[in-house]
Amino acid sequence: MGFIGWIVLGLIAGAIAKAILKDRAPGGLLATLIVGVVGAALGGWIGSAIFNIGLEEFWSIQTWIVAILGSLLVLVIYGAVAGRGSSR
Repeated sequence: MGFIGWIVLGLIAGAIAKAILKDRAPGGLLATLIVGVVGAALGGWIGSAIFNIGLEEFWSIQTWIVAILGSLLVLVIYGAVAGRGSSR
């Protein structure tokens, strides 16, 4: 998958992760999209290291699952770190 395809995958995965977490995910749209790209990269790295599943093909279901799970992981970590500074 090319660089642009990888970015688009990360942006969509970040939006899906934000929709799944709803109010538990801090940050606006831009932060969510950046976290999505980072999460897709992390998911691809973990998937290839552990399960030999990476981000090879854009239309593969395993690519989407790995990218979304990675985005969820990064969004949860980001929420835990960013949530500590707030006085809710």
